Amino acid sequence: MISKPKFKICRRLGPGVYDKCQTSKFASSATKTLPGGKRPKAPTEYGTQLIEKQKIRFSYGISERQLSNYVKKVSHIKGAGTALKLFENLESRLDNVIYRMGLGASRRATRQMVSHGHFIVNNHRITVPSYEVKIGDIIKIREGSKNKKIFQSLADRLKDYNSPPWVVFDLSSMEGGILAKPKNAETFLDLNAVLEFYSR
Repeated sequence: MISKPKFKICRRLGPGVYDKCQTSKFASSATKTLPGGKRPKAPTEYGTQLIEKQKIRFSYGISERQLSNYVKKVSHIKGAGTALKLFENLESRLDNVIYRMGLGASRRATRQMVSHGHFIVNNHRITVPSYEVKIGDIIKIREGSKNKKIFQSLADRLKDYNSPPWVVFDLSSMEGGILAKPKNAETFLDLNAVLEFYSR
């Protein structure tokens, strides 16, 4: 699990990395120049690719080795489909799917929820955040976890939440599902730059 000062990371990588950095307060502080009124130098091509790689790592809360393995997994695919498949694999992590359903305030929170065994996938209790969820899989909140404090305000949290069209969660039955493959709506992530970084 990656745990570092979030505002410092956001200033270096951009506001899209963490939800708490997507505020007007952060935006105003992020526009400040370097000491002496100097503007930061434009990064090199390698530097740009490195930044994009770090964006993905911190956004999804995964290690260098995990991201490298995700890239290797799609390396046999040629053309534009490589970046799309990489995105699908990252989004199909159980901790991310639960985050997309709106059941946790952040990916870090849902990762912890999965590790503590609060969810069942297709009648099996899963405690591995990186577990790959597929179309048609049914995700349920474990019966013994429904009355836990983390789920008590779930109705209020989901009232104004709009989940991506590829996932669904039914509050009455406390279960959700995967309807389709994830679609890349994260415009701040440059997956092709990440693929180029690992192809060096």
